[in-house]
Amino acid sequence: MGTIVNVGAIVAGGLGGMLLGKYLKQSTQELLMKINGVCVLFLAISGAMESMLHGSFSMMLIVSLAIGAIVGDWIDIEGWLERFGAWLKQKSGNAKNKLFMEGFVTTTLTVCIGAMAIVGAIQDGVFHDPSTLYAKSLLDFIIVFVLSASLGVGCVFSAIPVGLLQGTITVLSSFLVFLLADGALDNLSVVGNVLIFCVGVNLIWPKTIKVANLLPALLIALFL
Repeated sequence: MGTIVNVGAIVAGGLGGMLLGKYLKQSTQELLMKINGVCVLFLAISGAMESMLHGSFSMMLIVSLAIGAIVGDWIDIEGWLERFGAWLKQKSGNAKNKLFMEGFVTTTLTVCIGAMAIVGAIQDGVFHDPSTLYAKSLLDFIIVFVLSASLGVGCVFSAIPVGLLQGTITVLSSFLVFLLADGALDNLSVVGNVLIFCVGVNLIWPKTIKVANLLPALLIALFL
């Protein structure tokens, strides 16, 4: 139920933000997007620092991001995500919507990256405890509501990758319980929040960092 509620919260937040966004001036929408970026930056910093204060993660962070960037850029994850977004754009009848891709990619990366998604899905699958995903649902509702007010309908479709990712982890949770270990969780939290920080940078200065190409860093962090 955790993932189902999360998907519903993203859709509801996206639709609500779109209704609000219609009544905002273009300059207001642009300002709102910059403010979204600032908020995401501070959320990411607070999340990363909470874990980093309990240990030394400098070498792990550098190694994870460096290797992750090389692997991710070679695979071109950002390109795959953008092509999937382009396919959704055509199939959903939003071919003329210039902000669809930016809304889909930005929101997907914001709500998919982070320890809450992975840990919450495992807890839901192994212990039948969806509380973490319920908390994430509330956060995602607010985030998507604000993002969709300036970026539009593309934000709503971020519910699809969230459902696929968290649903798959829940189904496979019995094989992924090791991710709940303190060391793995701390590494995942630090690297995940740094990637979310990069998403915030892109909201303020568009297309500065190909965040999706850094996603393999999460796997490297878990391995370390």
